[in-house]
Amino acid sequence: MSSTRFLTGITTTGTPHLGNFVGSIRPAVAASHRPGVESFYFLADYHALIKCEDPQRIQRSTLEIAASWLAAGLNPEQVTFYRQSDIPEIPELTWLLTCVTGKGLLNRAHAYKAAQDKNAAVGREQDDGVTAGLFMYPVLMGADILMFKANKVPVGRDQIQHIEMARDMASSFNHLYGEHFVLPEAVVDDNVATLPGLDGRKMSKSYDNTIPLFSSRAQLQKLIGGLLTDSRLPGEPKEVEGSALFQIYQAFATEAETAALRQAYADGIAWGDAKKLLLERVDQVIAPMRAEYETLIADPARMERTLLAGAERARALATPFIRELRHAVGLRSLVQVASAAPTKAAKVAKPAFKQYRDTEGQFYFKLLAADGRLLLQSTGFAAPKEAGQTIARLQQQGEAALADVAAQLAPVEGITVQDVAAALQALRADD
Repeated sequence: MSSTRFLTGITTTGTPHLGNFVGSIRPAVAASHRPGVESFYFLADYHALIKCEDPQRIQRSTLEIAASWLAAGLNPEQVTFYRQSDIPEIPELTWLLTCVTGKGLLNRAHAYKAAQDKNAAVGREQDDGVTAGLFMYPVLMGADILMFKANKVPVGRDQIQHIEMARDMASSFNHLYGEHFVLPEAVVDDNVATLPGLDGRKMSKSYDNTIPLFSSRAQLQKLIGGLLTDSRLPGEPKEVEGSALFQIYQAFATEAETAALRQAYADGIAWGDAKKLLLERVDQVIAPMRAEYETLIADPARMERTLLAGAERARALATPFIRELRHAVGLRSLVQVASAAPTKAAKVAKPAFKQYRDTEGQFYFKLLAADGRLLLQSTGFAAPKEAGQTIARLQQQGEAALADVAAQLAPVEGITVQDVAAALQALRADD
């Protein structure tokens, strides 16, 4: 029976917190036990270099995150658990993907656009402080995914774009050099909780509002005591909607326990009593793992051996695959070429239309050049048939149809009408 490959990574820039546990670690560990699933979990320390310039912090975070995953129940004997920087094939693949990825695609990456918007808001030059690492982040992420032919990649909705970009890179490479990559799919679980932090906003290191996953009980009590609540007095009914305390409790409690606290809110429970309930419930889940975490964190040599063993398993897949890809693009032995028997001409790459659907249910198409560059991008259609009819019109009428369907097209930076017309002409010549 064939298995489905799942791949998950976490950036090594901070200490895991309750939000990481509920949103990533717990569901990923549970998924690793499902039959028919082959799981890959990695510590994204190359990614960490994009936003952290403290070597000690990256090293310490790698240890803390690795220990957190294992303490939470991840079995390194049943999954492939590795450190990204232990796989040299990943940066090599990043370069191969860079050579088939259009700059226009990377220009639209959310993180890059957010950096530009932030600069514009304060009157700075558009790319001020933007490193090539930040700009190329989606390519490195694409290499992480495509290297291990992952079928499914669990992500939050804000990361769906990166999976779509990885698919674009894979399609461009496959179009030029033959079918080598599996096209990954994003897996978004809307039932996975997103925890609020101490100030009510999403729990995030960026907001400095986190509750570290393996805080001591005393630290946990202090942090929970500082959770933001309203001014309603004991005896006054309280709202569960928007209550950070209630949302965190719900993520750790059973349905019956959650229902009981909901009723207690309606009956006017005092905030101090509610915080005591939360402390007990969270500590009941965390305490057994905390003991294992402290044992692991005190033995870095053991953690290093675990990660290196995982890297060995990962490289057993990566090394032959990168060899295959090097051969595909022409990075071959000269002796091999000289002695090779004549073969039929390689298939000539041609422009191609691609259709897809976004998370809001809208349908889109794009036209890619033979080298993978984006030439045309549509706006959204309510039905796939409408998108298909527009593609058919462009294929049949070529440049003459561009003006008629202009309302359904979005501008693509750096692309001229002549570029598009030439691609459409090439497609018509194949008919």
